[in-house]
Parts: sequence; C-alpha cells; structure tokens
Amino acid sequence: MTSPSTSPSATTPAGALETGARAGAARGERIRVRARAYLPYLAGKLGAAAVSLLAVLVTGFFLFRIVPGDPVKAMTHGTPTSAEQLAVLRRQFGLDEPLWRQFTEYCAGALTGDLGTSYQFRAPVGELIAAKLPATLLLTGVAVVLYSAVGLWLGTRSAWRHGRLGDRLHTGVALTLWSVPSFWLGLLLIMTFSVGAGPVPGLFPTGGMESGGTSGFGYVLDVAHHMVLPVLTLVAVGYAQTLLVMRASLLDEMGGDYLTTARAKGLRDAVVRRRHAVPNALLPTVTMVFINLGHVAAGSILVETVFSWPGLGGLFYQALSVPDLPLVQGLFVVFAGAMILMNLLADLLYPFLDPRVAR
Repeated sequence: MTSPSTSPSATTPAGALETGARAGAARGERIRVRARAYLPYLAGKLGAAAVSLLAVLVTGFFLFRIVPGDPVKAMTHGTPTSAEQLAVLRRQFGLDEPLWRQFTEYCAGALTGDLGTSYQFRAPVGELIAAKLPATLLLTGVAVVLYSAVGLWLGTRSAWRHGRLGDRLHTGVALTLWSVPSFWLGLLLIMTFSVGAGPVPGLFPTGGMESGGTSGFGYVLDVAHHMVLPVLTLVAVGYAQTLLVMRASLLDEMGGDYLTTARAKGLRDAVVRRRHAVPNALLPTVTMVFINLGHVAAGSILVETVFSWPGLGGLFYQALSVPDLPLVQGLFVVFAGAMILMNLLADLLYPFLDPRVAR
C-alpha cells in the first residue's frame, strides 16, 4: 500500500489538483449530509416554537381571567360611579361580550400586533411596552452580559482547579448569593450605599434612571451612576447560576479520554482546556445564556420595583395592581415570546456546536 506522501500523483500539479478536488467533493458531501439532517431538525424546532406561542396566547387569556376582582370597579376605585357608568365602561372595553368572542378578538389582535388598550392608561398596550422596553433592555442587558461572562470565567477556573481553595471559595460564595432574594439584596445595597451605613457614606441614588437636568455625556454618566446598584444586584444573584452550571459541565468533561490524548500529544494545559474541554462543556451553559437573554426582555420585576427603574418590570407591577387585563396579557405574551425566541435560537445553535444533536 502506498502512502499519500509517497504517491507520485501527489507530487505533480495534476495530482495536487486531483487531491484537492477529492477533498472538496468530500467536504461538499459532508455539508449536504449535515443539511439533510438539519432541515428536519429545523422544521421540528420551528413547529415546537409555534405550538408554544399558541399555548402562551391561550394561557395568557384564560389565566388572567381567573384573577379575582372586577377590573372596571378597580379602575373607578374611590370614584362614585353609577351602575350605568360601569356598564358603559364594560361595553367600551368589550368586557360585556361573551368569553369566546373576547378570546377570538384577542388572538386575532395579537397575531396582527394589536395587544389591545390599557384600562388604566387609556393607551395602546404596544405603545406602552415600546416606551418602557429600552430602559429594561439597558438595565438587564448590561447585567446579563456581565454575569454571563463572569460566571463562565469563574466556572471554568473553578472546575479546572476543583478541590483547591479558590474553587471552594467561589462555589461557596456562588451558592450563598444564589439563595439570596434579589429584592432583599437590593434593599441591603440601598441601605448601605445610598442611605449610608456607619463610615460608609451614601454614594449612589436610591432609585430612578436619571436625576434630570443633564444632557450629552453628562446624561450618560448620570444614567450609569443610577445603574450601579441595580446592575450589581442582578449580577450578584445571576452569575452564580452560570458559574455552577459551567463548573458541573466541565467537571463531567474532565474525565474524558480525549483530554488524556491531547495531553499525551504534548499540548499545554491551558490549550487543552481552551480548545478541547471548554467547547464540549458549553452546551448546557449556552442554554442558560440564551434563557438569560430571554430574561432581558422580561426584565426583573422585583429589582426594577425596588430601584424604581422605569422599565417593563415596574409596568407589569402597575398592571397587576389594578388588574389591567390587556396590559398584563400583553406583557405576558412579550415575556413568554422572548423566552420562546431565545430557546429557539439556542436549539438552532446546538448542531453547530455538536453535530450529533441534529441526528
């Protein structure tokens, strides 16, 4: 048998072209095989996402219909209102129609982007959500990026040096912070760094997104100053989950024979970790990162409420307190839709990280 390196055909230009053509054909065949496996996988995931979105629409409508209380009476709370005026309000918001008709109109509106009209704000729900969305994306987006990066880095280092003092310290701190309620931690940070405690003076605002009266770069600094404590609260609670998942996933990979083979080839330990172990341990962590990205749209109701942040979390709290059914339903659909979209993107990314997923 003749080895490729000693084949006469491989040493001539014609032989090199033939070898390149065979390699190209093999590469093309591999791509076609992957595409044939990926298309049914893609269709299945898109169908599952569509079914999930339909379930969200149905659940969002009926779930909030069982909330106790009359929304029309809640709207007029404290205002003397006759029975005729209440009837006019019910007719105005379509609450006097049969439930099946309310449901069909709700589904038809949601599919065309019309989420109804808010009872308390007397404005389209879509416009209210669009007005609050930038503040939520800014706050939770920054927090998710920070705690995902910190969690991945610390989780990798803890697993690679498991059992050492640093691993035990990181794991203990992460477990402690993961069990801390975010609103409690937020209140603690306000008491310490906003009000001031002992020798520590008040350094940051107690709430809100801006002080007012600033523009340009001063406005950017003002917003960043207001973001410090809420972002710190979200990062402190959120990084722990990413750290623990990455650590557990990497520990499972560290017993693999392929890592022993890589070390036997003379690769440095950092290279073995970066090129071989970490990529294979990323699937569970990628799922979590995408779920966290879904939370970016949902925001954090408790943290936004504690810090009076003018985002979707605070709007959801206001809607629930009435209850403002169209606004609650609209926010529910947006929150759930963001999670479904992020899960779909994570599912579509898996075959590129591990082709066996699509088989």
